[in-house]
Amino acid sequence: MAGTHSPLGEFLRARRAGTSPQDVGMTSHGVRRVPGLRREEVAVLAGVNADYYTRLEQGRERNPSAQLTEALGRALRLDTDALAHLHRLAGTAPGNRRAQAADALPPGLRHLLEGQRDAAAFVINRALDVLAANSLAQGLHAPFERMDNLARMVFLDPAGPRFYTRWAATAEATAGHLRRAVGTHPHDGRLRELVDVLRGRSTDFDRLWNRHVIRGKTQGTKEFRHPHAGALSLTYLAFDVRAAPGDLQLVVYQAAPGSPGARALALLPRAGAPAERSGPPAPF
Repeated sequence: MAGTHSPLGEFLRARRAGTSPQDVGMTSHGVRRVPGLRREEVAVLAGVNADYYTRLEQGRERNPSAQLTEALGRALRLDTDALAHLHRLAGTAPGNRRAQAADALPPGLRHLLEGQRDAAAFVINRALDVLAANSLAQGLHAPFERMDNLARMVFLDPAGPRFYTRWAATAEATAGHLRRAVGTHPHDGRLRELVDVLRGRSTDFDRLWNRHVIRGKTQGTKEFRHPHAGALSLTYLAFDVRAAPGDLQLVVYQAAPGSPGARALALLPRAGAPAERSGPPAPF
C-alpha cells in the first residue's frame, strides 16, 4: 500500500536511504535492492515494530510519540538540526504551531545595521528573503543581479557559482535551511512558492531537496570571490531577532582587524544608508 503524501514518511525514507549498515555498526548481508538500511533494520535499531515503522513511512501512521521519535533519530544517526526537524514533522516539537507571517523590522535593528561600519550585515526571514542590508553587505553581494533572496541568488543567479568559492557546500546548506524552515512552518505560502520555483528551475536544488538534508544557520566561515576585492574569507554569525515575529535573523560577516579579509572588505564599493525592502517580497 503506497499510503498518502506524508512529509514525515518522505523524510524517514530519505534518511534511511542515506544511512548505510556500516554507519550504524551493522554487518550487511545479501544483495540490497535499494541503497541504505532496510525498514526492518531501522525498526530493530529504534526498538519498534517493523509493521508500525512501515506505516510511518507510507503515511498511514503520522503521530509517533516523542520517545519513539527520539529513538528513530538515534537509529538514523540524525544530528541536532535533523532531529529537531523530525520532531516538528512528527508533531512532537515543543510549542509546535503554525507560522506567523510578519517581516517588519524593529527600529532598533535598522540602527544596528547602520552601526556596522566594518562588517557586512543584513537581515533575512525564514524564506531567506533579504529584508535589509548595510552598505558593506550590498557591496559584498554586488556581483548578483539583485540582493533579494539568498536561495535564488545561490541556485538561479549566474553569479552564484563564481561568487561562492565553495558553492557545493553553500548550496547544500541553503537547501538544508529551507527544508528545516518548511518542516517548522508547513503552511507558509512564501516558503512553498520558493521551493516550487527552485525545484522547477534548478536540478541541483531538486537533488539536494530530495536528500532531506537539514541545516540551521548559526556560525562558520564563508569564502567568496569578488570582482573588486578578490578572494575573501570571512567568519559569519547569525542572531535570532526575538523582538519581531517571522523568524528573522541578523547575519554578520566580519574579518579580524588587520587580516587579509579586513583589507579585502575595505575594497568593497559602499552604498549610502542601509537598503530596506518595502512592500511584499518580489516574485522569483
